[in-house]
Amino acid sequence: MSKRRLPIGIQTFRKIREEDCYYVDKTAYIQRLLDEGTHYFLSRPRRFGKSLFLDTLKELFEGNEPLFAGLAIHDHWDWSVRHPVLRLDFSSGTYQGPDDLQKEVAAQLNAMEEEAEIVPRDEETASARFRRLMKVLHERSGQRVVVLVDEYDKPILDALEVPEVARANRDLLRGLYSTVKFADAHIRFTFITGVSKFSKVSLFSGLNNLKDITLDGRYSALCGYTEADLDTVFAPELPGLDREQIRDWYNGYSWRGDEKVYNPFDILLLFDSREFKAHWFETGTPTFLVETLGKRHISSLELGGMVGSDELLSTFDVDAIATEALLFQTGYLTIIDVEDLGGKRLYRLGYPNREVRQSLNESLLGYLVQDPSRQMANSVQLYRLLEANDFAGLETLFHAFFASIPYEWYNNNDIARYEGYYASVFYSYFAALGLNIIVEDSSSHGRLDMAVLFNGTVYLFEFKVVEMASEGAALAQLKERRYADKYRALGQPIYLIGVEFSKDERNVAAFDVERA
Repeated sequence: MSKRRLPIGIQTFRKIREEDCYYVDKTAYIQRLLDEGTHYFLSRPRRFGKSLFLDTLKELFEGNEPLFAGLAIHDHWDWSVRHPVLRLDFSSGTYQGPDDLQKEVAAQLNAMEEEAEIVPRDEETASARFRRLMKVLHERSGQRVVVLVDEYDKPILDALEVPEVARANRDLLRGLYSTVKFADAHIRFTFITGVSKFSKVSLFSGLNNLKDITLDGRYSALCGYTEADLDTVFAPELPGLDREQIRDWYNGYSWRGDEKVYNPFDILLLFDSREFKAHWFETGTPTFLVETLGKRHISSLELGGMVGSDELLSTFDVDAIATEALLFQTGYLTIIDVEDLGGKRLYRLGYPNREVRQSLNESLLGYLVQDPSRQMANSVQLYRLLEANDFAGLETLFHAFFASIPYEWYNNNDIARYEGYYASVFYSYFAALGLNIIVEDSSSHGRLDMAVLFNGTVYLFEFKVVEMASEGAALAQLKERRYADKYRALGQPIYLIGVEFSKDERNVAAFDVERA
């Protein structure tokens, strides 16, 4: 198999097919969707291939047969039938101004009406215009209309820091999307995509015929690349790259399917640059997310072990954004395990891969430390001291972690009064280095705060916040609860490290080390 062009940044199905780019065939899912329903909703994080899937649907329903040669759906489609397609796309532009969304919707409807040679009526609302488009196109063609909505929620997400605009945008969109139900007689198929699942009560009220397939295991790989995709479609790109390293860095996203998937953007940029980097993460700095976690006093140690229900993970609104839903829907956490608790389904969430764990903690650390230059210097020194098992140097460095934070920042932020703050700074320094870390590891004796496996050595940490140094209380707990027993089978040196933080001094009050 010879190399093809990497479709980096290409979201147009026609261009990918005509320019002989790599293409992962998702068309088998379309047949299943048509067999099982009419109106669908799918939530996936940004840059996961949602726009490309919608464009594939557009070309299919418009009957552009040559583009589908050799694909799964080709021999199962009636190419003599062509459906009108109406597509709303909110993926571009910003919507923070009070009139931004209204102007964008009007512009898109104008373009649709012009193409359909329909004369607009000045007195009509956006919803009425959209509904009339469906009716006229259905009557003219004799075929029902296909409705595609790309990034339906971006006008709300863009304006979350301006709540009155976000609410106005939500209300405008609610009226627009309600036409999908009221014009059902004119619609053959609907597919709506976005990053978030806004509460049905607020945005999709009345749209009870919309089937949410976000957590339907049958469609878990509708967006994203599977292991099989890498081994077959992208086989020419794999030589020279460590397959296990690819998995560690980029695999791990799960929406209840049997197989985890990769973010396509990461994989394409990896094959292009041949470098393992935070390709996806760096395209969208999660400032709002990081600040929200800080304001809610969410310790970074908690992020890898959150739990959510169906209801919690599928609710996202302007005035009520659950931390678990925010992290899950934006792609910073994914489903690690599913548990049935008396008929109630619970999802255990965790980082999907090294890229997210390392990069998100680096961003959180930046928020907590507030000094990028010192943060970088401390990180480099931490790595080198761990390599040398220089514990005296580590104690000095840990003091420097907190001493480097400007005094004014403590006075202006109440997070520093929160106990999880100290452990978060500590943990995030390790996580930002991409080290193998286990937090709150359970054993028959209790829960260990943090284990670090690095350079053939095991480091077990216990954290305590105290009024004054308590003569090795944290270290004593590590020994009493025999946390080291669980790791002895590794046959590696084990060090117990008790760290006590003083709220008064805002620094490390005690640092005790003992080899187990």
